[in-house]
Amino acid sequence: PSTDVDVVVVGSGIALAEALGRELRTKVSIYKTFGTAMLRTRDGVEVEFVGARRESYTRDSRKPQVEAGTLEDDQRRRDFTINALAWSLSEEHFGALVDPFGGMEDMEDCLIRTPCDPDITFSDDPLRMMRAVRFAAQLGFTIDDETFEAICRNAERIHIVSRERIITELNKIVLSPVPSMGFML
Repeated sequence: PSTDVDVVVVGSGIALAEALGRELRTKVSIYKTFGTAMLRTRDGVEVEFVGARRESYTRDSRKPQVEAGTLEDDQRRRDFTINALAWSLSEEHFGALVDPFGGMEDMEDCLIRTPCDPDITFSDDPLRMMRAVRFAAQLGFTIDDETFEAICRNAERIHIVSRERIITELNKIVLSPVPSMGFML
């Protein structure tokens, strides 16, 4: 079960959230620093809106430089193929699955894999290495060999991640169905 939905808009996610908030007569929280907006449905689901973007990183920070991009740019910046899946909400292609990196196949194969070069993915944001381990422990998935080897090569990069973010991921690993799998990885 999920209590959050992410909506990527080619254009302004904030503008769409505000329009939807007016239509539904509900409060919209806007986070201009991150270019996102969020509203809660009556049954507690959080819907977050963001404009499609591309990101670039400097070596000493996991905070990206952000600029507007296409839907594929936005999917390319995701941590794993299973998190890069999208359903089209456009009138022309409503309901179509947008899966440029084989995320559905990876989901069926229970595989954690990055959509792009895993060394770049983990160097850009080293917390993603812990997320790979956490997803493997939570979902009972296997980490792709090339992805796991990149985790090993980039392990020292974890030092640029705040302790609070590391603790949050560790706690999620501990609460997973098989925490020992996470600690072995």
